[in-house]
Amino acid sequence: MGAEVIDMPGCTLLPGFIDCHVHLLDESAETVSVGYQTLTAVPVLRSLLDNGFTTVRDLGSAHLALNVALRRAVEDGLVPGPRIVAAPNILSPRGGHGDKHPELSQRYGAQIGAVADGVEEVRRAVREQARAGADWIKFAGGGGFSSPVDSPDSTAYSQAEMDTLVATADDLGLPCATHAFSDRAVLRAVAAGVRSVEHGCFATLRSYTAMEKAGTYLVPTQYVQTYFLDRLDDDAFWSTSTASTRAAYRAHANRLRDGLRRPARSAVKVAFGTDAGMFPHAENWREFPALLDHGFTALRALRAATCVAAELLSRPDLGTITPGATADLVAVQGDPFQDITATGRARYVLQAGRLVKESRAGAVTNAPG
Repeated sequence: MGAEVIDMPGCTLLPGFIDCHVHLLDESAETVSVGYQTLTAVPVLRSLLDNGFTTVRDLGSAHLALNVALRRAVEDGLVPGPRIVAAPNILSPRGGHGDKHPELSQRYGAQIGAVADGVEEVRRAVREQARAGADWIKFAGGGGFSSPVDSPDSTAYSQAEMDTLVATADDLGLPCATHAFSDRAVLRAVAAGVRSVEHGCFATLRSYTAMEKAGTYLVPTQYVQTYFLDRLDDDAFWSTSTASTRAAYRAHANRLRDGLRRPARSAVKVAFGTDAGMFPHAENWREFPALLDHGFTALRALRAATCVAAELLSRPDLGTITPGATADLVAVQGDPFQDITATGRARYVLQAGRLVKESRAGAVTNAPG
């Protein structure tokens, strides 16, 4: 039986990349029609796949569980894109990071976000996520830079609420990811048993030691922080954002820059994630050079986006080029171990053994099998 052979001159063949933290849906479209918001993800899916990302974990939007529908659309072949691991929404207390339009709630009673307070509401919210088709549960363990009300220093849920949330998810066979920046928020989440901490930009050695001991993964999303920090003085850039977001980045700029260098000095398990959606999805590969800029080696960065990311997602068939593994592959122009920007030059992408991108003519022949 013949096999197709594709010549890839000048390329390095790697396992398909995995981005463990994306937002496929346009949050600015949360208050427009569901159909329109869903369609905003179609070009995003194509862009991510063309970048060599054959799997993504979508960590939810504030309101509807539209990423579950996108997951099915990709699985059914309706739209091309990475396979999707979905956390439908970000669970949040009222006034927390996932309570996106509190002014609408106060004035009109319109709640935009999967908000839950207290152990009983939290338990019910997790079960509703499972009913919506969740693969993961995502919750706001603390505040953020784009939050309308809270700050990245704040801690969102009590220990009892986090314990209930994670235990309920575990009962349903669902792992948890938490959005958290500060030691206090990270340590509570680790004590509750989360599988991954997202961001953790203000975390110190105390948090990293606890994470190492518990086996908790860190998804540091470093490029998104530099994306905003590098543009602090660009008035045109901030013209479409809120003044409070810019002010928060200004206030915490030095702490952020210091914090971005700490994960590389730790032994914590780092999985690749970008927060794409907070910046253009086509730039998500820039997380690789951002990691190197903050002390990571090329090997650790590449492992973060392949085998370590696969471990986080409990998908041992992904993130490796071995017999029996799922044939997700990306061929990048150049040698990423010598020039990490090669990760931004995906020339060939295969997903489950099928060629889904070929950016230039390659020599294809039939070889004896």
